[in-house]
Amino acid sequence: MATTAPNRTIQEIIDRADAGERLTEADAVTLCESGDLEAVGAAARRARERRTPADEVTFIIDRNVNYTNVCVTDCDFCAFYRHPRSDEAYTLPKHVIFRKIEETLELGGTALLLQGGHHPNLRIEWYEDLFQDIKRRYPIHLHALSPSEVLHIGKYSKLTLEETLDRLIAAGLDSIPGGGAEILVDPIREVIAPRKTTSAEWLGVMRAAHLKGLSSSATMMYGTIDGWADRVEHLRRLREVQDEAPGFRAFVCWSYQDGGGSARGDNHVETGPDDYLMMIAVSRLYLDNFDHFQSSWVTQGLEVGIRALDFGCDDMGSIMIEENVVRSAGTEFCVGTEEMVELIEATGKRAVQRDTAYRTVKRFEPAGTGVWHQELTA
Repeated sequence: MATTAPNRTIQEIIDRADAGERLTEADAVTLCESGDLEAVGAAARRARERRTPADEVTFIIDRNVNYTNVCVTDCDFCAFYRHPRSDEAYTLPKHVIFRKIEETLELGGTALLLQGGHHPNLRIEWYEDLFQDIKRRYPIHLHALSPSEVLHIGKYSKLTLEETLDRLIAAGLDSIPGGGAEILVDPIREVIAPRKTTSAEWLGVMRAAHLKGLSSSATMMYGTIDGWADRVEHLRRLREVQDEAPGFRAFVCWSYQDGGGSARGDNHVETGPDDYLMMIAVSRLYLDNFDHFQSSWVTQGLEVGIRALDFGCDDMGSIMIEENVVRSAGTEFCVGTEEMVELIEATGKRAVQRDTAYRTVKRFEPAGTGVWHQELTA
């Protein structure tokens, strides 16, 4: 526990946050390093209640489909990817993707989260053909292709970023997931993912996408070889892009899962549940231009995921009909819609199913009424 003098400093920072003042990077690092989880968490909870309905917690029903596991970037932390000639390499045929979409719609899902690796043999025409067929067949939101995938597709198709985005949007791309951000600090990226996008490139895709009317999510994976200051630098860069070109709908962070990738052997930073809760709380206070913060219960477990609702989160993310990347690292949690609603209601909040744009799909009545009121998205 921090001493009396640092606590006064922490309270001054929290008072400024409560007053609506923008925190500096030094403020955020001070809070992260304070160890005063109770005070920082309470401030994050107040910030959340000022920004989103205090009595509601949202979630989405979607499906995370990894269309290929082929990747040539060799990220040090990833246990999912396979080299092109691996016996375990795959690229899903259309009929398999279609079946997964149909199952998602049958379960009340509204979106397809489509991500894969950096496949050296897939050009933009492959994606255009797939996206157009999906949109012709199904009423589903296509939340697809991380910034690094977008750049990879453009590079191998000999297109500019603008041309790549324009063609993908014309084919049916609705929004972009925030995958591949890891830590947006290049000295860290040069160690854990030297062949992936730079920080500026990742942010550049998001800025360009936002300016074209696409929304996106923002993510952070911490706990490889990074420290608190690196994580705050990541937040600073996200906040700057959101100021310049608003479009980030939500922020989600999680700790590195060491069940597969090496992150340089045993040199990764040890993190625990308190680190996660502190990270999400400080993010809520620092990212004052973000509306929604998503609990990463898939990586942290349901107990910590639910606790995150008291540390600034207003959203439980997806029920995860399918998830492969985190599972490859040895972490596996899943829940159904009914269980998700029960978990949320146990906190005293009302469960609300949302779509990707955070529009209401279903608002569940409190437990015991046996009814729910449905609101269709616009």
